[in-house]
Amino acid sequence: MPVAQRFRRRRAEQDEAGAAPRPRLHAVGADVYPDWEAVYRDNVDRVYRLMFSKVGNRPDAEDLTTEVFLTALRPLRVSASVGEVRAYLLATTRTVLAGHWRRTLGREITTLDEEHDVASFEAGTVEAGTVDPGTLARAEAILALLPERYGRILRLRFLQACSLKEAAEQLGTTVGNAKVLQHRALRQAAQLAEGMET
Repeated sequence: MPVAQRFRRRRAEQDEAGAAPRPRLHAVGADVYPDWEAVYRDNVDRVYRLMFSKVGNRPDAEDLTTEVFLTALRPLRVSASVGEVRAYLLATTRTVLAGHWRRTLGREITTLDEEHDVASFEAGTVEAGTVDPGTLARAEAILALLPERYGRILRLRFLQACSLKEAAEQLGTTVGNAKVLQHRALRQAAQLAEGMET
């Protein structure tokens, strides 16, 4: 018997037995999201801005933001409080970002500036496009040590926020070659960064 028929039969039996019909709506507390759409609307900008501040380019930030919500969709309960939802999304953001760096740099970077990022995430004030001057100086120092083509692909992709296709056009190469060039440049940049830390 199809599910719809079983449901209708059970509903008819409940009505005949005089059972009170189940309410269709339920009250939601002030600090609980009413549905998934509200969770998404309230948090997508926060997650995107945090991702953009970490990866520095729009295409990657958009992809990673999508990955955060797809990852969080199944285990996250809508009945969780707003604070619990935001904490879970921040933890998921950290995990997704670590996976991104593992794929692109070949090493896992899981540190976020806990106090600053958590406070900014909660307040929704992570500024897209803002980069710490010390970070920018360090990036420029690493780029200066790279071969010219490696430095150029990384500047195009991460400092000028070009897509892979746009960067390939600027370099006069194919998208596939630009992807390989970016991967090699990121690996060598990661090795240089490790050398600077020690």
